[in-house]
Amino acid sequence: MSEVQDMQQAQELLDFIDDSPSPWHAVANMAEMLQAAGFVELREDEPWHLNPGDAAYVIREEASLVAFRVGSRAPEAAGFRVLAAHTDSPGLRVKPGGAHRAGPFLRLGVEVYGGPILATFADRDLTLAGRVAVRGEVGIDSVLVDFPEALARLPTPAIHLNREVNEQGLKFDRQKELPLIFSLPDDDEPSPEAFRQLLATRAGVELDDLLGWDLAVSDTQPGAFFGADREFLAAPRIDNLASCHAAIKALLAVEQPTATAVCALFDHEEIGSTTYRGAAGTLLPNVLERLGGAGEELHQAKARSRLVSVDMAHAWHPNFPHFYEDEHKAHVNHGPVIKVNANQRYTSESTGGAWFAELCRGAGVPWQTYVHRTDLPCGSTIGPVTAARLGLPVIDVGNAIWSMHSARESAGAKDHAWMTGALSAFLAVPQLP
Repeated sequence: MSEVQDMQQAQELLDFIDDSPSPWHAVANMAEMLQAAGFVELREDEPWHLNPGDAAYVIREEASLVAFRVGSRAPEAAGFRVLAAHTDSPGLRVKPGGAHRAGPFLRLGVEVYGGPILATFADRDLTLAGRVAVRGEVGIDSVLVDFPEALARLPTPAIHLNREVNEQGLKFDRQKELPLIFSLPDDDEPSPEAFRQLLATRAGVELDDLLGWDLAVSDTQPGAFFGADREFLAAPRIDNLASCHAAIKALLAVEQPTATAVCALFDHEEIGSTTYRGAAGTLLPNVLERLGGAGEELHQAKARSRLVSVDMAHAWHPNFPHFYEDEHKAHVNHGPVIKVNANQRYTSESTGGAWFAELCRGAGVPWQTYVHRTDLPCGSTIGPVTAARLGLPVIDVGNAIWSMHSARESAGAKDHAWMTGALSAFLAVPQLP
């Protein structure tokens, strides 16, 4: 692949992230990509009638999606090739109470979602995106909303008031100091209803028909290239929308697979996955059962299957070399990272890792291996939970990034095309060894 094509794919990723300020928007955008390629949406509460070559997807709770192409050979003969990633990112979520008074101001109450670097949300032009629940003609409807303009901010105290900030770091009391500045109304008694009215107007409903919301706080600054040769990317939510985008692009690229190709993208990874629409739930097992039959046939299919868990990896940082294992560093713009942990926080082991490395070699894609420092706690992915839930061998991989869980992360511009190529090669594998 040429450098121009690499940059085109990197730009596509930045555009996708810009258009996906929440998990709900990300799933809606990926569904649109699938529909444009001829995929048909299925419902979990209706029967499925599938034939070899069929392409379809199913969405659960608007934030998790499983898409697939039925292979030319039955799953009990060829198995499944499954890609798994997550649609959510750590950050802040608006509380159900919305706006509240604080002196002459209206502030938005927020909860911490997952494990963000809170200081990176300070002094940024923030906005809101997600879904709102509204009263419909029959029951409750859900409407996606987002605000391109800046709506809120988390201003920091001046250094004259917080003299130790550079030595002690910028810290927030999560209850008292995280509410976002939203408004300074003219009246002496600002009404919290102003926030609800804003949402109702954006959703196109009357105020009385606005019943609730799931809103993420997001940065308004668009994604960008940086570096002397535009060799790096900066954007919010690279973890893990980059993996979602690569997985969907890989599925779209494999038009006539021998084995059934599956792409499973889950919400709630950042908070443990043990939810109705998380990776520890029933969505993917149910889909595989409907694709591969029950009983003996399904057991055969699983034994001939493999799953690749795609999540971001920690890139070596030249300013902080002490955070990394010397012999197992991962670098941006050096290709997919095979992630290894002896305690199975990452699931890759010698045989699976070697198999994926050979897959990369055959696809002309460079690869590298990452091991976390032994004296630092290691994070995890949906790899272990899906391995245990499904009974499939799983390999954990990802592209290397800096500033993981920051409001604005950064990555290598070349890596996205390489990962997409490696995942496409995985889905196209006709038979496992």
